[in-house]
Amino acid sequence: MKGSDYIYIGLFLVSIVLLFFAVKNYNKTKTLLANGIKTKAKVIDLIAISSDDGYTYKPVFEYTNKLDEVITFKSSVSSSPASYEVGEIVEIVYSKNSEERKVISFWGLYRWTIILSIFAFPLLIVGGGYLLYSRF
Repeated sequence: MKGSDYIYIGLFLVSIVLLFFAVKNYNKTKTLLANGIKTKAKVIDLIAISSDDGYTYKPVFEYTNKLDEVITFKSSVSSSPASYEVGEIVEIVYSKNSEERKVISFWGLYRWTIILSIFAFPLLIVGGGYLLYSRF
């Protein structure tokens, strides 16, 4: 086995691990959508986060759960320009048993699945393609 084979084997294995976590995250989101509680949340604040490129804005949501408790949580994502306006109503889904909650939007639900897949597929094509080509 040549030295470069180890690099391609490594790329292939990394891609498999990334795909595993992408599928795991997708299934977790699918379960949350099937078993979670959907409700409306209101954007109550936009937190300005300073960076080298200027400011990004992280929304703070507030909703009432099934026990009539008011829950406030910060989004894990910030953007510039702001994705939401203060006072805007968005649909969220939250888990009955844990602190997991997500905004019901394509990016809000499938962000990590997409990001992991973006890195995994090129590595899979390069590493797997080389391994297939070198064996036949």
